[in-house]
Amino acid sequence: MSGLKEVIVFLDKVGLYDVVLPFLLVFTIVFAILEKTKVLGVQEVEGKKITRKNLNAIVAFVAAFLVVASTKIVSVMNQVLASTVLLALLAVLFLALVGIFVKTEGESIFLQGGWKVLFMVIMFLGIILIFLHALGWLMPLWQALQFRVSMQVIGTLALFALIVISIYFITKETPSAKKEG
Repeated sequence: MSGLKEVIVFLDKVGLYDVVLPFLLVFTIVFAILEKTKVLGVQEVEGKKITRKNLNAIVAFVAAFLVVASTKIVSVMNQVLASTVLLALLAVLFLALVGIFVKTEGESIFLQGGWKVLFMVIMFLGIILIFLHALGWLMPLWQALQFRVSMQVIGTLALFALIVISIYFITKETPSAKKEG
């Protein structure tokens, strides 16, 4: 095992991920909320109104300890935070891909109009498929679709998609109709 991995395993055994980091996170969030809302009041020092940092710190400290004392809350926090970080990473990757096709001053873009939107949708779906594969959900999903979907279902979905696309193209406004109206 590499040195860094041994350090991470050691920190896990010590309780860094289950006790220390959740404690710091809850303390920071509660303290920031108390400071911003001034729920516990303010005091005047040398003509300036400042928050009661000592009371805010004590309340945040107690709240953080109470959260850490409940292992169920900590496990839910760990799951939610991990999923949130994955979602944030997905958003950053998507925005990076969209940024490739945004026109900046003086530069041209090689995809215009509907083609640009279509390509961004394809890229977004590609990112979702990459994440599903990384999580190990893509193959079970594909196998479930493969065994449960018949040709009748595929034909029905294709016909439905054709109808929706036809209705869209028939009912959409043309640019000349927008100018007249």
